[in-house]
Amino acid sequence: MAEMTTPEKQNGKSFQKKKIIRVDMTPMVDLGFLLITFFMLATSFSKPNVMNLGLPAGEQESGTVIDVRNQITFIIGKNNRVFYYQGEKKDLNTNVLKETTFSSSGITKIIENAKDSAPKKELFTVIIKPTDDAKYINFVDMLDEMEITQSERYGISEISDVEKTVYQEKIK
Repeated sequence: MAEMTTPEKQNGKSFQKKKIIRVDMTPMVDLGFLLITFFMLATSFSKPNVMNLGLPAGEQESGTVIDVRNQITFIIGKNNRVFYYQGEKKDLNTNVLKETTFSSSGITKIIENAKDSAPKKELFTVIIKPTDDAKYINFVDMLDEMEITQSERYGISEISDVEKTVYQEKIK
């Protein structure tokens, strides 16, 4: 603990009594480690937000061709805009490419209606194509919509030249 020494005489001369205090810091180190351990165990660390992404296996299923009636394509554009179409790329024009919103009456309803009208509901696929102008938050919102609508089959692809041309005409 603490120890005090008081020299009274030195070389035969009497000096004023000075008290020298020496504090033993060993118990303080132990206390410090106990406090660190307590706070590490008592603190709840923030858990990272993780989204489960169902990625395809290494090999593709052979012989599975998805009919255009079993799929819907969403194009994520700039300024929080999202467009969709259901059909062949060769038939795509500004009248076929329709705009929707991220609201509950937007993408969710469109996916549910398309899934209900699909001939093979177990093969229904949503294709997501973000443009270069799209924001990351809109892409995450689209993945959230896949979770909300319980769409297990979805793909992320690059936008083709035909789609890009029609998209550019649509946003003008």
